[in-house]
Amino acid sequence: MSLTMHIEELQKKHRTLSAKVEEAQRSPGVNDHEIVRMKKQKLHLKEEIERLSRA
Repeated sequence: MSLTMHIEELQKKHRTLSAKVEEAQRSPGVNDHEIVRMKKQKLHLKEEIERLSRA
């Protein structure tokens, strides 16, 4: 997999996770710890995208 394709795949995962976080925040009864976990995962993806984009 080329670097560009890998970055695009990470961006896709980031967008998907972002949508899941937004949906979870609108849904009553969703575990706050799960939302925090997803946000941390989203941040990790963003940092990885930025790191690879600078390479």
